[in-house]
Amino acid sequence: MMSSSHDELPSLSRDAAIDIENLHVRRGGRTAVDDVTVRVTRGTITGLLGPSGCGKSTVMRSIVGTQIVSSGTVRVLGLPAGCAALRHRVGYVTQQPTIYPDLRVVDNVRYFAALFGSDAADIDEALDAVGLDTHRTALAGNLSGGQRTRASLACALVGHPEVLVLDEPTVGLDPVLRADLWDRFAALARHGTTLLISSHVMDEAEHCQDLLLMREGRLLAHTTPNRLREDTACQSLDEAFLSVIRHGTAAARA
Repeated sequence: MMSSSHDELPSLSRDAAIDIENLHVRRGGRTAVDDVTVRVTRGTITGLLGPSGCGKSTVMRSIVGTQIVSSGTVRVLGLPAGCAALRHRVGYVTQQPTIYPDLRVVDNVRYFAALFGSDAADIDEALDAVGLDTHRTALAGNLSGGQRTRASLACALVGHPEVLVLDEPTVGLDPVLRADLWDRFAALARHGTTLLISSHVMDEAEHCQDLLLMREGRLLAHTTPNRLREDTACQSLDEAFLSVIRHGTAAARA
């Protein structure tokens, strides 16, 4: 696996928000995640990137504790993934919106606020952060696909989680809102939130401090955007990722 130098990646001596050791997961009789080991430092934005079906969502489910793992360990904030003590400390947004269609947007967020012990100001802040303040009284079932994704994100943000796991949160969003959300993610990281964000669009890697590149269940590289360009001699991150894949394929055949 290609890895960046320690002077650019966060030091492994710092406290990890997410610590994965030798993770193996089988789904439907096949290997979905194959011996993944990685550490994510607190207060960073880490992009989990790779083509559809490469195992990104399975890794994320393992981190939030909703995935049965075959072997290996996953610890979040120093605790076993999925344990009760993490329920109010970890936020998770899946690819499919997880909101109640028969409730208004504000009532969906209010429901999660009650679970987290958040107040009205937190609800307003979460709705504003995802650009849904003007749709707060709309029924969730009447929202567009992109708006439903944003409503799900608001439900996760309202609890001010220490770790935020987002599975392709910008899919279906217009460029302006995508830029606004990445600005919001950067602000969260500056205030200490750890974000793990998956995508199959390599241009979103520019917004991340660290990159985890996956293919066919394996972690190909743990690097940074600048180091990835340097190591592959490619200016385009799309081309750089393809170079990593070709290098890994050639090494496997050698």
